[in-house]
Amino acid sequence: MDELIFRGRDRYRPSWSHLAVLLVLLVAQGFAAAHGLGTVGFLWLAGGTLALSGLGLWTTVRCWSRVGPEGITICWGFGRGRTYPWDRIRWIDVRTVDAQGGTSSQVRMFLAGGRRRALPGLLHSDLYPSPDFDEQYYRVRNWWELNTDASARVEPVRRFRDRITATVAAVLVTLVMAAVGAVVFLR
Repeated sequence: MDELIFRGRDRYRPSWSHLAVLLVLLVAQGFAAAHGLGTVGFLWLAGGTLALSGLGLWTTVRCWSRVGPEGITICWGFGRGRTYPWDRIRWIDVRTVDAQGGTSSQVRMFLAGGRRRALPGLLHSDLYPSPDFDEQYYRVRNWWELNTDASARVEPVRRFRDRITATVAAVLVTLVMAAVGAVVFLR
């Protein structure tokens, strides 16, 4: 079997909706600056927002997954990635979450120690459609089934966190940070 490689730069592209959210956030920061932060505070706040947005885009474009004879290697944009050997991978499935009026599906693996890892670059959503997602998932699953014993495959129990996506968590953290910032700076 051929080695499989899924790269973020092949799948993810910045969209107008991402740019619109960034612009709305910068306008909101401008209003906060007008009510007490001043020019220097606004520049720090806007600079931090742009730096974090740039870092997020950079890591998204540089993320990748590789499936091969030694196991699954994942990289989230920093370093050379980490390889998880086949004997440590207990289960592989697709996590589908309904969020923001659409669905998002991502392949993930469950490790022997109970940890879960999503495979970057292997995602299907309304924003980033992947017409061959199911085929790619079955190719990854075939690699796993060919390299593990049936007795080593254990389906994990579902938890509450299986319903929370990284996007939902990021939105909640951003809202909390905005609320705290508003309380602190608008006093």
